[in-house]
Amino acid sequence: MTTRRDFLSGTVKSVIFAIVSGISAATAYFMYPAGLRTRQLVYCDCMDEDTLPRRGVKRAEYRFELKGKEITAGVFIVNHEGAVYALSPVCTHLGCLVNYNRHKDEFICPCHGGKYDTRGNVIAGPPPAPLTRLPMKVENGRVYIGIVLPAAA
Repeated sequence: MTTRRDFLSGTVKSVIFAIVSGISAATAYFMYPAGLRTRQLVYCDCMDEDTLPRRGVKRAEYRFELKGKEITAGVFIVNHEGAVYALSPVCTHLGCLVNYNRHKDEFICPCHGGKYDTRGNVIAGPPPAPLTRLPMKVENGRVYIGIVLPAAA
């Protein structure tokens, strides 16, 4: 049987834990912008503006340099209901690369069956968050994809 003293002691400990957790979260929140100074947004050339999809989804690649090595990465360019945007192909569950299924009009992760709609929102499976939208811009007839790199890169 729980005594009144044990109940109050547990309640006080829970309140203290909640306060400490809140302070820790607030500290992390306000410290995070300082971490942004160590990173930089870089736009990488991806494709001609003329090759953007008129509707639907198109897989494209872009290249960038990181620590002296050239890296090729994939991206999905989506034209959905008049909006054109770029989605990362990396599943938010465990980092597998998703595939686009034209017949079902959805992205499917081959690892654990996660599914996303064409906006990148989770519609089934274990992914905890939507696909990441990447910054995209069009300049001088070229499409550029934005990625965040360490400032030293």
